[in-house]
Amino acid sequence: MTRRLYKVLFLSILIICTVLFAKEVKGIAQLFPHIDKIAHFGIFFILAGVMQRAFKAPTWIHILLLISYGAGIEIMQSILPHRDGSFADLIADAFGVAFYFSSFWLWQKNAKKAI
Repeated sequence: MTRRLYKVLFLSILIICTVLFAKEVKGIAQLFPHIDKIAHFGIFFILAGVMQRAFKAPTWIHILLLISYGAGIEIMQSILPHRDGSFADLIADAFGVAFYFSSFWLWQKNAKKAI
């Protein structure tokens, strides 16, 4: 896939996630109290991977922007009457980003050894 397609994919995911993070939570999310932490982790893991392929920038820039987006989501949720902002969700976001970049770094390190 080209960098341009990754940019479109990244922005699409970002818009969809922002809308979903703003919606009222019903159903399965209420049955499993901490499933939102798993969702935050997974979404930010995916966002980190797609963002890295979409935009050529130092890793720390990607990390800073994604964690800032996560903080923005939590601020937005704390303002909405049907949502609650959560520092724990922001931590889950940060862990998703950190796990992606740690995994990528280890994969690159092992790939270089194999050559």
